[in-house]
Amino acid sequence: MSAEGSLKTDLMVYVGILVMAGLQIFMAYHSPGVIRMLVVAAIQAFLAIMFFMHLRDEKSTLRLALIPATLFVLVMMNMVWADSYRLIHMRPFPK
Repeated sequence: MSAEGSLKTDLMVYVGILVMAGLQIFMAYHSPGVIRMLVVAAIQAFLAIMFFMHLRDEKSTLRLALIPATLFVLVMMNMVWADSYRLIHMRPFPK
């Protein structure tokens, strides 16, 4: 792919991400829905990872290895957050 084609693709993805950010702002004020906003945010993250971090150019085996590893890290972080909240207040969870 030529440098000009790559720049055009990057600009199209960047504009798409900006449009989705504007859509999220609109959704936040007019039709609040956390699930819809999370879906749009996940699409934005997918585009950023695939195009700006060049994951689309990697072998599919690397992608298949990174996805479960990332999910594992996120789940493990979720286990720690609740404990850190308890430690900040130095008491058990509120009832």
